Amino acid sequence: MKKANIGLFMKHFLKNAFKTKVIYVMLTVFILLTAYAAVSGIHNYSEQNTIRLEHQEKARQSWEANPDKHPHRMAHFGTFAFRMKQPLSMFDYGIESFTGNAVFLEAHRQNSVNFSDAGFSTGTLRFGELSMAMLLQLVLPLILFFLGFSVVVSERENGTLKILLSQGADWKEILLGKSLGLFVLTLLFFAPIVLVTMFFLFFGETSMNPADSWQRFLLLFLGYALFLLILCFMSIVISTTARSSKNALLTLLGIWLFMVVLVPKTSQAIGNAMYPTPSKLSFQSTVERDVIKKGDSHNPNDPYFNRLKDSVLAVHRVDSVTQLPFNYGGFVMREGEKTSANLYKKHHDSLLHIYEKQNNVSRFTAVLNPFVAIKTISMAFTGTDFKGYVDFQEQAETYRYQLAQEMNELQMEYISTTKISGSEGKKHVVGHEHWEEFPDFEHRMQPLQNSLHEASLGIFSLLGWVLLCFLGLGYLSKKAKAI
Repeated sequence: MKKANIGLFMKHFLKNAFKTKVIYVMLTVFILLTAYAAVSGIHNYSEQNTIRLEHQEKARQSWEANPDKHPHRMAHFGTFAFRMKQPLSMFDYGIESFTGNAVFLEAHRQNSVNFSDAGFSTGTLRFGELSMAMLLQLVLPLILFFLGFSVVVSERENGTLKILLSQGADWKEILLGKSLGLFVLTLLFFAPIVLVTMFFLFFGETSMNPADSWQRFLLLFLGYALFLLILCFMSIVISTTARSSKNALLTLLGIWLFMVVLVPKTSQAIGNAMYPTPSKLSFQSTVERDVIKKGDSHNPNDPYFNRLKDSVLAVHRVDSVTQLPFNYGGFVMREGEKTSANLYKKHHDSLLHIYEKQNNVSRFTAVLNPFVAIKTISMAFTGTDFKGYVDFQEQAETYRYQLAQEMNELQMEYISTTKISGSEGKKHVVGHEHWEEFPDFEHRMQPLQNSLHEASLGIFSLLGWVLLCFLGLGYLSKKAKAI
């Protein structure tokens, strides 16, 4: 196999491709779609982050503006946590439009994340949003298949292959040269999206870690390059094995429909059927029921907390809670918060495990489906996948728990020990300067290592497909026929 011959077949393919006007039309349309998707993505990123940051600042101002107050009343006054969009979310929206972006944080309650874009939009959102990731995952493969379906089969039909082989050309050289030629042509469509994303990372208003964003960018587009290379090989294989150009085109369209529509939808339906999730009302009722069984910190006659009081009095060797060196009401609230948080975490982890099993049904299809593999990789590195959403929930819950316990500690330390319970009145209060001491919530993107772990199956799948394609071309070069 000679490299010069491979380069010759690659140049010949590109020369023929640019002889037709169709390539210019498709490239122009694709660039216009890329421009629209880029402008929409950048505008959505900037607008959403501006709104969320503004509301986060207002929530903080509202928190700090509270006067001297009982700490437990401040714990119930609460605050908000807003999820910031990650820089590369302008490229791939992922599931962000369907998940919430704000949660109210208060003592004793773990509220759900609300205010998703889908909740404020029409039903057309279910058909997807035009993003640059969507263009690469759905539109460009169709263009690629259209450009590559007749590459080999048309030369067999017009007798060119027979002449090439009779002049000493090798099947490996022909197949590899045409595959690489198709890949180079595909890069013309791919390049504008890469350049736009690079321009945004250089000059866009991105407040996140720039080094992390660039690492994600490189891994992301390396994955897309492998994905497109696989599709080029797939097109050449189908074109070589098909009886006619028409059959080759129909086969490639069938592969696209099967891998893009049928497999993902079917796997989602199977996952939901195999691992059903409880309703929101059922989940909340179960948590509240378990909390009541464990003990109600707001009920002075609760058996569990009565036993707790007896043990605390025994440890400190006193007869009354007013003789304790700390406010007993704050101590009870602290223990009650710990109990309710642990119970909620137990049920929430169980619910997430169900969602994980549902998602795994779809994720494992990435082994056989490069379209699912690249989607998994894309959402993981842009931080718009389910794990990114769960990570925000966990950050918000950690902050909520720390805030509630900080207020309980203030009550234990500063509220008079004679104030057994309750938060009414103006006498038993804490200075408002303590509200400023507690830091504001700041959403941080999950570490790159976590994203790599989530994308690992998709990465290995693409690498396996590339290896399989090379082996397939080698096998096909021995079995292919010129007639």
